[in-house]
Amino acid sequence: MRWRGIAVAVALAMGLVPGTAAAAAPGRTPLVLFPAFHLTKLRVTVHNQTTDPACPASGVFEDWFQNDQATVFGQVCQDELETLRYNAIPGLPMPLRFREQPGVTVRVVDYGRTSSAPFYEPMYRALESAGYVRDKDIRVAGYDARLTPDMGGFLPRAKNLIEDTFRDNGNRPVELVGHSNGPLYVQYLLTHTSQAWRAKYVHGFTPIAGNFPGQGSLYSILFTGLNVQDFGYPTTKANAVSSARMYLSLPSTYMSASDPRIFDDREVVVSSGGRDYTPRDYPTLFADAHLPAAARQIADHYIGFVRFADRGSFPEVDVTAEKGSGLPTLVGARLPDLTVGQLTDPGEFLFRDGDGNQEDITNEAVRVWRAMPCHAFSLTDNPGVDHFSLPGNPNVLARLLANLKRPREHC
Repeated sequence: MRWRGIAVAVALAMGLVPGTAAAAAPGRTPLVLFPAFHLTKLRVTVHNQTTDPACPASGVFEDWFQNDQATVFGQVCQDELETLRYNAIPGLPMPLRFREQPGVTVRVVDYGRTSSAPFYEPMYRALESAGYVRDKDIRVAGYDARLTPDMGGFLPRAKNLIEDTFRDNGNRPVELVGHSNGPLYVQYLLTHTSQAWRAKYVHGFTPIAGNFPGQGSLYSILFTGLNVQDFGYPTTKANAVSSARMYLSLPSTYMSASDPRIFDDREVVVSSGGRDYTPRDYPTLFADAHLPAAARQIADHYIGFVRFADRGSFPEVDVTAEKGSGLPTLVGARLPDLTVGQLTDPGEFLFRDGDGNQEDITNEAVRVWRAMPCHAFSLTDNPGVDHFSLPGNPNVLARLLANLKRPREHC
């Protein structure tokens, strides 16, 4: 019997027995944040580009919400240079079909560090007030928001960051916090790792306004575009065209669009020519708009790409979710026609209840995880708190800090 005791002791020391890591290393639970759509700083380096001769041949610009960096590249040039090229060779795996424009490279600025996502300063400060230290037990898993989590090396890079955070903080399991689109990337990671890995490295999952089933507004953005710097709509025809064409090329556009399996026909996302289009009607919308065949191929693959609603796709960790409600939320638009690159009329937007960015259907879809066995689940509503205020809301942060002190649940 003695050899069995030694074997168990070794397994405990290595964290191979589920549920032992947290008990073996008391202290602050470290945190890795997965930011929202384009709330990660990206640096775009251009060298002898030939995409548009009217744009500078070389230089650098950054892409992130509230970006204040000066650049010689105008918005149209930025859109054109961040538009992805698509290779439709049959049999080529979908993630390998996308390439940058010639001469363009894109990377995350300060990966892993809080400086990579400055929008979350209120969260960082709240954590610091509880003793947390930036870039030690607060880290950030930024990503290129144009890409889906099966691309760009996201999965191995995020896993390595979580494992490093675990080891650098006394082998303590890590809380994964995501905001908006960030939870899609967390969910992909959790459903592409083993139960043993999750038991060792993950304390829990805090999705804040998780965009799990997508949102309706992405369908109209295929026709109108959207500028990342201020999340405003283009005000010139040239910008509307460049922006809409860019979104048509990006796999994350479709991953972020409302999934017909969840939404069915419960909201109108585009209305034009006397016809209303719901998420269920996206194939007809694409056909009526004569969108490129590539757009339909990408949409068929990436709409609903990150599965979450069936039991086989539950995250299998404790989940403490947050959402906002009670605010008019844009889900679509009435358009004069279905041409790509239109200027929007705010009077023609379509709304329903939500958090000001994501509708109620999106924010409540996570309730299916109440059926998850062996792990805790909660979803807290924050009436009147908008989508971008949630991560810095004092009540949300107080619950996050309390959850970080809570032990994990197990069967």
